[in-house]
Amino acid sequence: MQVTTLEWVITGLVILGLFVFDFFAHVRTPHEPTFKESGIWSAVYISLALLFGLFVAWKWGGTFSGEYYAGFVTEKALSVDNLFIFLIIMSTFAVPRIYQQKVLLIGIVLALVMRGVFIAVGAAAISAYSWVFYLFGAFLIYTAINLLRESGHEVEQEQKRDSYIVSLAKRVLPTTDEYDGDKLVTRINGKRVVTPLLLALLAIGFADLLFALDSIPAIYGLTEEPYLVFTANAFALMGLRQLYFLIGGLLDRLVYLSYGLAAILAFIGVKLVLHALHENTLSFVNGGEHVNVPEISTAVSLSVIIGILVIATVASLLRTRRTNA
Repeated sequence: MQVTTLEWVITGLVILGLFVFDFFAHVRTPHEPTFKESGIWSAVYISLALLFGLFVAWKWGGTFSGEYYAGFVTEKALSVDNLFIFLIIMSTFAVPRIYQQKVLLIGIVLALVMRGVFIAVGAAAISAYSWVFYLFGAFLIYTAINLLRESGHEVEQEQKRDSYIVSLAKRVLPTTDEYDGDKLVTRINGKRVVTPLLLALLAIGFADLLFALDSIPAIYGLTEEPYLVFTANAFALMGLRQLYFLIGGLLDRLVYLSYGLAAILAFIGVKLVLHALHENTLSFVNGGEHVNVPEISTAVSLSVIIGILVIATVASLLRTRRTNA
């Protein structure tokens, strides 16, 4: 897959333009979005993501389009898990609903920038060392096991991690517990201080940084193309703000989502290990020769990922329906 510098630049400008449009059209004037507004714009961004996949198919072929779609679905599923933490952070800092959009949008932009760095590092590592796939695969399987062990307690774990960065920020920066509209920094007695809105933003950014440690190796298990990794992440994050307001009340009902995500991460981890064996260059594995193992196709990967998400979602809704009955 050949992507020119101009195509990278145009893609970056389009994505930046969409975020700028989102800010001026929906976030600049503080308000709590309605269910209808969130639903419409969530559908718009998902439609844009799907249309981009058709563009990839037209420009580079169906194989790369399939890899993009598999990456997008995986990143979208993992980003939904982020929403649990975002809800806790908003509640912890008592962020007024009308200001939550600003925190989310800025936090998402920062997250995409940080993920861009991870993507570049991952691409360089893969290009230089094929054995990195062993590490990525092992890390995803380890993460999946931990996710199963911590199921039901992952929120508490993330709260502890977020409190570290917030405590550090309070030690380094002058802060106040009072909000001043949607300002991130304000003045009290002539002194500049940080508002809880900025602390909430830092907590969200830090939380997504930790999530990126899982999601970037996961998507590299579906495609080795940095362009597809970046665009899949960008489109997955782009509608996350609207999704937050759209399904906020539904998140508590997705009781089996963490199990589904663990299964997806484990599946991709196994896929990475098989790929690493197929491309093996390590001298202590099969004498440095490639190992003849089956590889999982993109079509199979996409089917398995969607299947797991459907099963986890349906099972969760049935479970909560019986519980509430």
